[in-house]
Amino acid sequence: MPFTNFDSRYFNAAEKTTVSNAVSALEVALNPKLANLSAEERQQYGSVNEQNKLIINKVKDFRDSQPTLSSPDVDWNEFMNDYDTRSFLQANIQRLQSLLDGLNNAKILHDWDNYRAALSDYDYAKYKAGTQAVGFETKAGEIAQFFSGGTNTTNQTLKAESNL
Repeated sequence: MPFTNFDSRYFNAAEKTTVSNAVSALEVALNPKLANLSAEERQQYGSVNEQNKLIINKVKDFRDSQPTLSSPDVDWNEFMNDYDTRSFLQANIQRLQSLLDGLNNAKILHDWDNYRAALSDYDYAKYKAGTQAVGFETKAGEIAQFFSGGTNTTNQTLKAESNL
């Protein structure tokens, strides 16, 4: 699927400002609720897998339908606040992940477009270097360093071509 020149996907200045302001507002709103866990804490607390979530959901179902069967040792207000917050966070994480996926995909397409244009410009520089046009041998040599074989191979090729 060839993609080039994504002119309809560019952000104008107003759109960039709107997105930046929205992200800033999100950062301000979330900052007091964020947690910073160490690797050890992630290991310790990250053990609520899908099976354990089923247990939590079943306990909540019993609490909702038959509260008299609930342990008096559990702070049920805290349990419900944790449950509601976790559900809220999960829903928003999914929404944000969808946005991140779309942003990453758009970035990939723009990167590809830039790369294809850069390769075209490099080919042009190599062509112009072969015609002895001023500055193009240096430009082609500088760009060549990013390809296997690097500058030396390209400079040798350019010199060989110019001697023909």
